[in-house]
Amino acid sequence: MKLVIPVFGKDRIGIIARVTRILSDNDVNILSINQNILDGFFNMILLAEMPDNELRLKELQGIFAAEAKNLNLDIKVQNQDIFNVMHSI
Repeated sequence: MKLVIPVFGKDRIGIIARVTRILSDNDVNILSINQNILDGFFNMILLAEMPDNELRLKELQGIFAAEAKNLNLDIKVQNQDIFNVMHSI
């Protein structure tokens, strides 16, 4: 299953390291990263892939929800198919 992981918030050291460490620890392969910093705010869209497993997706979403709270960021983990439907015209 392909994932879309947007990350937004005030810039600080280590955001990419912490996000990618969680993915690595959970055997999620990173396909693409696009990030920038605009006026002190960090923006990243990460595309990743993991084996098709809704339970693992829910677990990963929980891990990122906790990390987002710790870092004071907005981090979502979405199935790319659902993301595409939600953002189509």
